[in-house]
Amino acid sequence: MSEHPKHFKQSLGLIDATMLVAGSMIGSGIFIVSADVARNLGSSGWLLVAWVLAGALTLIAALSYGELAGMYPKAGGQYVYLRKAFNPLIAFMYGWTLFTVIQAGTIAAVAVAFAKFSSYFLPWFGEQNILFTMGGWSLKGSQILAVVSIWVLTAINLRGVNMGKMVQTTFTLAKLLAIFGLIVLGFTIGYNPDVVKINFTDMWHAMKWDGTSFQSISGMALVMALGASMVGTLFSSDAWNNVTFIAGEIKHPQRNIPRSLFFGTLIVTIIYLLTNVAYLSILPLQGTPNMNDVLANGISFPEFDRVGTSAASMIFGVAAAAIMSALIMVSTFGCNNGLILSGSRLYYALAKDGLFFRKAGQLNKNAVPAFGLIIQAIWASVLCFSGTYGALLDYTIFAALLFYILTVIGIFRLRYTQPDVPRPYKAFGYPVLPALYILLAGAIAIILLVDKTENTLPGLLIVLLAYSLTSDAE
Repeated sequence: MSEHPKHFKQSLGLIDATMLVAGSMIGSGIFIVSADVARNLGSSGWLLVAWVLAGALTLIAALSYGELAGMYPKAGGQYVYLRKAFNPLIAFMYGWTLFTVIQAGTIAAVAVAFAKFSSYFLPWFGEQNILFTMGGWSLKGSQILAVVSIWVLTAINLRGVNMGKMVQTTFTLAKLLAIFGLIVLGFTIGYNPDVVKINFTDMWHAMKWDGTSFQSISGMALVMALGASMVGTLFSSDAWNNVTFIAGEIKHPQRNIPRSLFFGTLIVTIIYLLTNVAYLSILPLQGTPNMNDVLANGISFPEFDRVGTSAASMIFGVAAAAIMSALIMVSTFGCNNGLILSGSRLYYALAKDGLFFRKAGQLNKNAVPAFGLIIQAIWASVLCFSGTYGALLDYTIFAALLFYILTVIGIFRLRYTQPDVPRPYKAFGYPVLPALYILLAGAIAIILLVDKTENTLPGLLIVLLAYSLTSDAE
């Protein structure tokens, strides 16, 4: 019987890595969250600002991470950067939080979205199909399908990185082409000059839905509304850093990881902005809830917040729901493949340092960390049964922001403590842009903690628990 390999296979090139970045970022968010942003901000100008700001922050962070990726091109990515910049205990704190909150929570949220849109074709898997109730908790058909999708993708990735790469590239290219098609048709067939005039005539008059009507907001109320809106836009732009976890399987990682971070995040940022401009060219931003007319519902009140479906209905008519449901199924399935593939590599790095289950640091016969993939699937499945898409979204993005901020701070620290380490790529705009990211992301994190305490506090408590464990160990 042949011995299992001791090292990862460097099988992924620049295009593969870029597809992982873009594919992991694009899930269901771009087709859903603009409805919540529209209710919070009530104007086309501020809606676009929320997406531009999320894209700008993501690009700055990605360009900053490029320096760290060039310095330490090892499996584990962000965990390795934090260990080098600070200490093993801080790195363990990140690994603990990534496993319990960030990665598994994102996988669960995307799987729930996959099931939500699959129910168009398979109603048994809908959120309305309640199979069992106990107290305030219900088992739904959508949760069953979400869990099944996680295990199918886990099984695929257990067969080797080339299988995961094939799924990732195929699904990412498919959804990129489909979204570009939607954008082009939105600017041509779906274009409505009357809607454009309404949306852009007074585009900076911010208004928030209070449950009965849109009310004007300004000053601190506008700042808080913008910050709360960033949950959705940032979540839609999240998971770009996952490519750093698989550095051990990328050819010429010092060069290809920074490039893939830049190209992948730039592609997605442009797509997201153009998609929202297309929405504003098709549908009025402010609508009325519970109407049976797509135009009357607008961007702010589409059925089940499915803005993409509402926009597509103005282009494709009765076939829109089926077309968009199929597109989002492809998008979320491909997104979760990237998340599942990459997460286990970070647990591998943790295990190699003696900070995680020892078996997570072993490769199977296909040169992948099988135990890490399996326990990730188990925990993500548990989270699928615990919450809705929105709750899971709030749960993950706050914790993720905290460690993004800390990692960018690590660039400043490493410039001081390790000035002689080779840096094939240096952070763009250093020190101004990384410092700007720290300030803006920090402000958004504070707003989220204040405005969405119920869902962000559990993430903070897990981070603090990890800190307590590391302090006791020290």
